[in-house]
Amino acid sequence: MQDIRKALYVGTRSDGRLIQRPMSPHLQIYRYRLSMVLSISNRLTGVAATGGAALGVFWLGAAAKGPKAFATARKVTGNPAGQLLLVGWLASVVYHTVGGIRHLIWDSGKRYDKEELNKDGPVAVGVTAGVSTVLAAGLLGVAAKRARALAKAGKAS
Repeated sequence: MQDIRKALYVGTRSDGRLIQRPMSPHLQIYRYRLSMVLSISNRLTGVAATGGAALGVFWLGAAAKGPKAFATARKVTGNPAGQLLLVGWLASVVYHTVGGIRHLIWDSGKRYDKEELNKDGPVAVGVTAGVSTVLAAGLLGVAAKRARALAKAGKAS
């Protein structure tokens, strides 16, 4: 039995003679470039951002259910693994936003040359790292200050 997919790769030369067209190369053929990794990462961070949004809905639902459910949600987000998960979510949202801005610029027809793409990739990574670090440090700092204030208020009682 012949493979039906072979029929899809039949083409004709300019002189009318039938030829078998090559299959499109796959990832093993391409040399990995930063722009390629960033493009794949943009898609992955979109999935991660959606998953994190589901966790945000869980957190809001717990807040709406009452103090007991919200205390459980705070235990999850307050431990180091939960905070690491939140920082990862934050970084994925920031990167996906930066990647989205790059795509909007490309859609306008700008910065689409190979040289510009290669220059903009490290900038996108740097902006993501900088913004994510500042936001995460700010949020973790506020959380630590709040925890200290609550502990101090508990001792004073």
